[in-house]
Amino acid sequence: ACLVMVVGGLPEGSRDLAGARHRMAEGIAELVPYAAERGVLLALEPMHPIFCADRGVLSTLGQALDLAERFPAAQVGVVVDTFHVWWDPDVLGQIERARGRIAGFQVCDWITPLPPDALLSRGMMGDGHIDFPLLRRAVERAGYTGDVEVEIFNAEVWAADPDAVVATLARRYVTQVLSD
Repeated sequence: ACLVMVVGGLPEGSRDLAGARHRMAEGIAELVPYAAERGVLLALEPMHPIFCADRGVLSTLGQALDLAERFPAAQVGVVVDTFHVWWDPDVLGQIERARGRIAGFQVCDWITPLPPDALLSRGMMGDGHIDFPLLRRAVERAGYTGDVEVEIFNAEVWAADPDAVVATLARRYVTQVLSD
């Protein structure tokens, strides 16, 4: 029912960020009617600017909303991923602006120092710098009532005892995300 879109970075050898963003928007526009005919919501996920070159040319929630708002909310929404948006000075205003378009809410922490592979730099909630209650409350005020996905890409977490990871995750979700 929902396809989360990580929209891609720059083509190999390119430095044309504006062109990549234009082509990405054209691609989304081409996909919207096809997805709508099948009852699939496209959910644009902005990614932290560190990933702009190779993963996602949508770097802010505002950029994602600028594109999503070209289409009906039932066809194109956004994902609020704490890892990717926590740093944005306008994140709270953009979350409010996203009212009726939030298709997903993901949590994990921004840890420092970043590991050598930035893609695997997501930490367990509470191990980094993100104010989860602030963002959770903003998402709730914007009307989001769906699932909260814990999305941790981290080799050390993956290598740890799964039972211990799940126990820590459950405890941290309560103490770090749900706490006020």
